[in-house]
Amino acid sequence: MGEKDLITNLEQLRALYPPVMERARLKTLRKLDHHCRDFIGLSPLVCLGTSTAAGADVTPRGDQPGFVHVLNDETLAIPDWWGNNRLDSLANIVENPNVGLLFLIPGVDETLRVNGVARITTAPDVLSRWEVNGKNPRSALIVDLKEAFMHCGKALIRSKLWQADYRVERKRLASYGQMLKDQADIADTAEQIQASVEEAYRTRLY
Repeated sequence: MGEKDLITNLEQLRALYPPVMERARLKTLRKLDHHCRDFIGLSPLVCLGTSTAAGADVTPRGDQPGFVHVLNDETLAIPDWWGNNRLDSLANIVENPNVGLLFLIPGVDETLRVNGVARITTAPDVLSRWEVNGKNPRSALIVDLKEAFMHCGKALIRSKLWQADYRVERKRLASYGQMLKDQADIADTAEQIQASVEEAYRTRLY
């Protein structure tokens, strides 16, 4: 790959591809309609994209379908449950509140994309929306919508993501404990790390 092969400006990029399809241009919404609400209500997983001048990050957020609450046609609320406390996404949002969301529903090839501006809240009336075993999240994201649109299923169809015969047996990969042992040079054995991880899965999801 040489310098001549790099796309370095928007004019070059647009010249490489056909014009945007009319229906793709027209599908962008400035408010959530009932189709978006239905999709969010059935989604147990959203990928959250954040960025700063130092770089970008994407993290999965998952829970029961509908765990992302639609407060109104222009506002979403996302709980921040127990994690590893790296706070990568939240720290990015403090510096740059622009976020991208990708909602997925198992078995559905289409996805929903939402772009907006996020803020972090600890307001009790917001956090009380989610309660599991007497616990509430420590904070939540309030996302003000800039745009929302459905994304066609080509990527998920090509990946065969939902096809049962395309699932990978977990034993084909090293255990998570082994990966952490090798990558972080942790003193504990891989088996000890894995046992700790599995204990956290059982007792500290919320």
